[in-house]
Amino acid sequence: MSDLSPKSSDLPPPPDWRGINHLALVTDDMDATVRFYAGTLGMPLVATMMAGPMRHYFFEIAPQNTVAFFEIENAAMFRKGAGTPVEFPFQLDHLSFNVADDHALEALRTRVIAAGSEVTEIVDHGLFRSIYFTDNNGIALEASAWVVDGTGRRLDPADPELFADPEPVPAVAELTGGGLEGLPRTELV
Repeated sequence: MSDLSPKSSDLPPPPDWRGINHLALVTDDMDATVRFYAGTLGMPLVATMMAGPMRHYFFEIAPQNTVAFFEIENAAMFRKGAGTPVEFPFQLDHLSFNVADDHALEALRTRVIAAGSEVTEIVDHGLFRSIYFTDNNGIALEASAWVVDGTGRRLDPADPELFADPEPVPAVAELTGGGLEGLPRTELV
């Protein structure tokens, strides 16, 4: 932990997080992306803009929460399933959208099938249930409904329903003890 610096308790208070303003992804075909997200998934297109020469479109997931796409002509795209290892560097494995319950999962599954896309059966992960599918860009997507919602609760690593890692990383014990003893430094790329 030598390259960690200030304690979390030494920092100003965090903001009142309100979800994801936008998650920026890449497409090489914005028209197909609009057709998939607004058409297949029924996410309203709520804004469009230009970021230099690139289109930048936003689709609403929930109030003030969007998924956005930059259109990069001839972008090198790849396809991979959620949780599937790859042989090259990457950072995004998949994106999971939250839905209310199993009924909403099944309704979305029916909609995706009706749009002519492939989708899994509902998968039970214990804490949540999910379906998996892929967008027109090859991005692995998931829709999930919490069975046991861990959000909005006090941290309790002793709760076996929510904390199942038999050997949690040291930061978990630090959080339980009141604050992180060090934070990683990052640099702009």
